[in-house]
Amino acid sequence: MFARTERLLLRPGWLEDAPALARAIGEEAVVRNLATAPWPYGEAQAQEFLSKPLDPDQPRFLIFARTGGAPRLVGGCGISPDTEGAPEMGYWIARPYWGLGFATEAGRQLVHIARAMNLPKLSAGHFLDNPASGAVLRKLGFRPTGKVAQRFSLARGGEAACALFEEGDADSDGAVTPMRSRIGVDEDFREELRLMAA
Repeated sequence: MFARTERLLLRPGWLEDAPALARAIGEEAVVRNLATAPWPYGEAQAQEFLSKPLDPDQPRFLIFARTGGAPRLVGGCGISPDTEGAPEMGYWIARPYWGLGFATEAGRQLVHIARAMNLPKLSAGHFLDNPASGAVLRKLGFRPTGKVAQRFSLARGGEAACALFEEGDADSDGAVTPMRSRIGVDEDFREELRLMAA
């Protein structure tokens, strides 16, 4: 399964993506906000992840920015069972691409995919020390449940407090709003994004 948005391509990961995946996700600031990714994260871990069989009921994608040249790997997203077996949405964005609205854009497409698959309403969560992820979930129409649970993070090596969300009504205007200023994005890529948005 493939999906396209205005700026992104979502597709399953392939073994040949391992070097790019290791570079994109291999930063502690990214991996510590995920439950199942180890730290440190290198090419061997990327190959192991990309070798896992795909379950058609649990779509997972790498997120590529569509540019004038070759697409750039900017993150990942997917749906997997939560601790109670219900479908839960997850996502990550490589640090150089924080603040560009990619998580919101990919998340919106993932919700559309879940609806097309007739999956039950999605849940999601974010570690309390990652409030930017909560902002993305709110933009996607998720509502805080008011519950905080301890969730294990392999990269952290233990449990951390996680705010739980449930899928609600989608945003009425569908706007994609950057969460914070751009961090570490090279000038050429920023210019490509400006041209794509124009």
